[in-house]
Amino acid sequence: MNTEDLVKEILLKVERAKKPILCNVSARHLHIKKEDFEVLFGPNYELRKLRDLVQPGEFASKERVTIVGPKREIKNVRILGPFRKFTQIEISRTDAITLGVNAPVRESGDIKGSAPIKIIGPAGEIELKEGCIVARRHIHMTPQDAKEFKVNDKDIVRVEIPGERGGILDGVVVRVSPKYALECHIDTDEANTFDFKSGGYVYIV
Repeated sequence: MNTEDLVKEILLKVERAKKPILCNVSARHLHIKKEDFEVLFGPNYELRKLRDLVQPGEFASKERVTIVGPKREIKNVRILGPFRKFTQIEISRTDAITLGVNAPVRESGDIKGSAPIKIIGPAGEIELKEGCIVARRHIHMTPQDAKEFKVNDKDIVRVEIPGERGGILDGVVVRVSPKYALECHIDTDEANTFDFKSGGYVYIV
């Protein structure tokens, strides 16, 4: 790398470091298709909104289920809305060990060949042949955000988490869409490692 390129890289890092990104901790949850929801809760049951999430149109619902693996079960796993075209369970690596499932690290939506799991609701249960993943840490961005940070969709970046036990997270995937809002997602294991609380800010380095 010549001197000019090195200077450009340093300036880019300094520029990015000035731009904080809201970061929220994503606890275990489900995205669900309507057909599976009706099995779990009954055909006339409606998904009830508890609160809106940062991503436009998405919300935490009041409905919770139990997920069951070969070893144990975890109760009170919240469903996120709206309905999707597929059912997907996102857990932490600690949850995977508790359940006894071999959940791969994947981006949301990439469930082919992922771990099977059982879901139990108040009206019924379903056995998924695939759909349980450990969500890959990621940042949602609009195209304008991506332009400002000088990144593209699917780029992999490093993120600094400030604080007394802060550090650097590698392998953070950038996801760009006009439907998104600027927000970083990490799971509970990652948050606990860095003693990080939802609603704090992180920086691309």
